[in-house]
Amino acid sequence: MTLLFIFDMDDVLYDYDWRARMAAMSELTGLSFLELRRRWWHDDGEFGAEAGLYATGEEYLAAFEEAIGQRVDLTSWLEIRAAAMTPWPDSLAAARRAAELGQATLLTNNGALLGDHLAAVAPELVEIFGDHLRTSSHYRARKPNPIVFERALEAYGVAPENAFFADDMPENVAAAQSLGITGHEFRTCAGMHAAIEEFAAART
Repeated sequence: MTLLFIFDMDDVLYDYDWRARMAAMSELTGLSFLELRRRWWHDDGEFGAEAGLYATGEEYLAAFEEAIGQRVDLTSWLEIRAAAMTPWPDSLAAARRAAELGQATLLTNNGALLGDHLAAVAPELVEIFGDHLRTSSHYRARKPNPIVFERALEAYGVAPENAFFADDMPENVAAAQSLGITGHEFRTCAGMHAAIEEFAAART
């Protein structure tokens, strides 16, 4: 029996400073925080990208550039995203423990551009997840849509009762639980570590 451990990334494995990212994007583009949100952070932009609207990183970047009316340097975009993330060593240790107990995979609401470059933006995850660094766009649905969890289970061939999911958003946890997945709402690293051990122990 294979156990599947599914982890969100931002505010679970990393402290994610979204405001710092937006401030840096404003400086890069010359557009205000509110104008960036108006042009891109909506269902036809970032939220659509998270649901697989843009199949590749190149398509994502082209759509983003069209939305804001200018070219964007990919290296700068990636550096800004990475600079907004601070790894939490204790959370990473919990994920590493999960990888010892079963298959660990990432499921973060993000588009294909970040998906293409996760190993560079979040290098701490490579040793834990290997090739299983996946954004929601990979499954063509975004949390909390239950479809994204159904497709993740199908991809790994794991029954929901043998899957564990950790996320900081209660609506995402509830969506996973609606399918029979064991959901854990992240609050502390120690709490997540304990939940992982409890889940695995109940299935030995």
